[in-house]
Amino acid sequence: MQKKLRWIVPALAIAGAAALAATTSAGVARQRDNQATTTTPIKHLVVLFQENVSFDHYFATYPVATNPVGEPGFTAKPGTPSVNGLDDSLLAPNNPNSVQPFRLDRTQFETNSQDHNYTHEQQAFDGGLMDQFVEKTGRCCGPNGEPGGQTMGYFDGNTVTALWNYAQAFAMSDNSYSTTFGPSTPGALNLISGQTHGFSADGTAVPAASGTVIGDPQPTGDKCDNRDTSVSVDANNKNIGVLLNAKQITWGWFQGGFRDCNATHTNLGGVVSKDYIPHHEPFQFFASTANPQHLPPTSVAMIGQTDQANHQYDLTDFWAAVNAGNMPAVSFLKAPAYQDGHAGYSDPLDEQTFIVNTLNALQKSGYWKDTAVVIAYDDSDGWYDHALGPIVNQSQDTVFDALSPTGCGSRADTQHTLGGYQDRCGYGPRQPLLVISPYAKPNFVDHTVTDQSSILRFIEDNWQTGRIGNYSFDSKAGLLANLFDFQQGNGPKLILDPATGQPK
Repeated sequence: MQKKLRWIVPALAIAGAAALAATTSAGVARQRDNQATTTTPIKHLVVLFQENVSFDHYFATYPVATNPVGEPGFTAKPGTPSVNGLDDSLLAPNNPNSVQPFRLDRTQFETNSQDHNYTHEQQAFDGGLMDQFVEKTGRCCGPNGEPGGQTMGYFDGNTVTALWNYAQAFAMSDNSYSTTFGPSTPGALNLISGQTHGFSADGTAVPAASGTVIGDPQPTGDKCDNRDTSVSVDANNKNIGVLLNAKQITWGWFQGGFRDCNATHTNLGGVVSKDYIPHHEPFQFFASTANPQHLPPTSVAMIGQTDQANHQYDLTDFWAAVNAGNMPAVSFLKAPAYQDGHAGYSDPLDEQTFIVNTLNALQKSGYWKDTAVVIAYDDSDGWYDHALGPIVNQSQDTVFDALSPTGCGSRADTQHTLGGYQDRCGYGPRQPLLVISPYAKPNFVDHTVTDQSSILRFIEDNWQTGRIGNYSFDSKAGLLANLFDFQQGNGPKLILDPATGQPK
């Protein structure tokens, strides 16, 4: 027994020392984040980066819902502002598209993914006439079986009930756009770097002539890759992770399925999909922030700091950090595929479950008092939206640009085409953007022009990291400031039912 005790005591001492070191490390990180100078009271930012939704697809008739019997109801509070949605001039029979906009019932939550190709989206815009969606991006069937007509469908507050409730209780934008045209990967890259140029060409997703990502390559070296790959090759390319590291601010990208490439789930429509999608993970395209072997953090205390995980984590690691009192200052959350909202394998109801459970838990945490959550999307999926955003960056690629007969504008100077880099035509389609925070203006609709890189710019400005450089869109991005009221800081919480999206 004495021999055993001699072994047990040192073992306990070692374990205790390790636990103390982990606790100390987490405490140092928390103290550093809390002491970090921010330009607003926001000390923790969480970005829920969802998939493939245009603004009209979710908010066309906000705040007026149909409220059929048997579906979760939504009735706007008095004074709820309207949005730039679909009014009588754009609803049947007045819409210029060949199929009229139509309401998708809650029973029709499972839809096809539409065509969201960089060129086809520009063609759908038809020089600003916004009348070629059925022919250029539409897939499957309209209400009367019309080929391509499903792109004109929209949900209302009886299906995307939680998002309508968040919009009414907090702040939303009706004038926020995809930074450029195209699918998921450009949107994800613009979120973290405002830059899609300077990547190794594969001939399709990254044309050799421009070296700009316009499709969905996968990050070179990611152990979960299974097809064409690309990686940043421009030494001048940076992302927000690099800037945060330089300021010693904790951060991380947390994605469902990151720990297990083969993990799957089945959505409410019965579609089975892998949780992790490589081309949705933008930090993997940069050697500076990649974790190609998907190594786990060395401890919970190191989540948000630099170790073998290199700030790239499984979604479960985020909640481990929150529960340990170690939530990073900046967190990007990517749902497992079946809950990311992407039509074809996900849907609004599965997406609602993810968003509501995430926000319920954050509001109940000790971090809520100085947290802001941004809900944003990577692309429009090709769903119809009637709003043409400003073209702040032109491109004249005769093969891929088709917004007008001259491509996307006609100027090639660095003032009108950032860096002269082609295939970055934007702004692209309009998308939802919501801010949920004790500092969010309640029941407010912002009309400021913003884009995906506006989120990047908020991080840069709040933590004073400086700009990305190399002609990033952050240099043009509109500000999110009007969505906040930093004088209040005591806005009410909103706990919702994840199944219905209604207040509990």
